[in-house]
Amino acid sequence: MHMPRFFETTVSYVSEAMSRIFGLNDDNYPATGALPFTGDKNTVKRE
Repeated sequence: MHMPRFFETTVSYVSEAMSRIFGLNDDNYPATGALPFTGDKNTVKRE
């Protein structure tokens, strides 16, 4: 009686993980692209 329930929960757990790994991307990050460097140049010279 416990074995079918165990297999059902195991298959459900694995299939949910697989769908999260290989599913569509649900990230809502802004598309920024390459950003230029806007900092100061290094003024210390190496010898």
